[in-house]
Amino acid sequence: MRSPFAKEPAFTHQQPARTAVLYCNLGTPDAPTAADVRRYLAEFLGDPRVVEIPRLLWMLILHGIILRTRPAKSAAKYASIWTKDGSPLKIWTEKQAKLLQGWLAQRGHDVQVRYAMRYGATSISSQLDALKAAGTTRVLILPAYPQYSATTTASLFDAVYQWAGRTRNIPELRFVNHYHDDSRYIDALTETVQKHWRENGRPDVLVMSFHGVPERTLHLGDPYHCECMKTARLLAESLGLQKQQYQVTFQSRLGRAKWLEPYTEPTLITMGKSGVKRVDVICPAFTCDCLETLEEINMEARQAFLTAGGESFHYIGCLNDNSAWITALTEISLQHLGGWPTLAADQHAEQSARRDRALAMGASQ
Repeated sequence: MRSPFAKEPAFTHQQPARTAVLYCNLGTPDAPTAADVRRYLAEFLGDPRVVEIPRLLWMLILHGIILRTRPAKSAAKYASIWTKDGSPLKIWTEKQAKLLQGWLAQRGHDVQVRYAMRYGATSISSQLDALKAAGTTRVLILPAYPQYSATTTASLFDAVYQWAGRTRNIPELRFVNHYHDDSRYIDALTETVQKHWRENGRPDVLVMSFHGVPERTLHLGDPYHCECMKTARLLAESLGLQKQQYQVTFQSRLGRAKWLEPYTEPTLITMGKSGVKRVDVICPAFTCDCLETLEEINMEARQAFLTAGGESFHYIGCLNDNSAWITALTEISLQHLGGWPTLAADQHAEQSARRDRALAMGASQ
């Protein structure tokens, strides 16, 4: 009879137990082509966490309309921000994971760090399989999303649970739900804005544009809106801004349902028409530059503001490889790794204790 569980990797009693961090982001198509975007959107928009309407109805809409019309348009947008090394989101996520492992090592922590995507290649399940094969017995799941949302964070956790449901020997797992108000994350955002202002001067208004979700999710108990507002308030306080000097908005609306308001592009158009000369836009919910920041904000929103009468539009890039952000990631990781052996000496002591227990059990039999 075939087992419902995946075959376990080879194991020897002498192999060291390993601790790991799995740094997870949303995902990206493999290439900016209609075919690749269609595969990616089918997985992404097919997730019931992302679209919460009756399943049969949504599948008819998704496969009968959206996946027939949207991939080509989206592929053109991806092509406009694609680099010679591929997707910006993948490039930055991979780099952040490598830097995190390096910075942990500099502090003496032997922790393996891998990155994974919720949708598309470098899947969560494949990376967890690779960690198990390397002898990993403890895994910290660290989302690249500072604010918790069922559409992102919970979906990511779903993928981990699904993998665990197919796994016989499940590693110890810990999950970071959010860090939207972590002072180190806020400090990294603050440094990014201040550096931009030192080099380019200050705007009339700083627009903080967060990714949108349907408004009904707020009323159903999703904390995302509240966490975005807290991030914005803490960042404004850190920058010393008055209420009239910044504006919180939400972008990336999908479909006709009411989403969190105010919407980013209409707000920028209103600002341009009302005499606001310069805006700076930052996207605190994104830790890596991607389609939503580089194309939707720095191209589409820029054009909308300037066409409406604005004179100067500045996009402030995501945290990416900012050293303050990597420091924040390191500190957040260590906080949640607390109690797990990560130092070489700790791991050696744990392995010695295991051997002693094994010898004692053998002697008593």
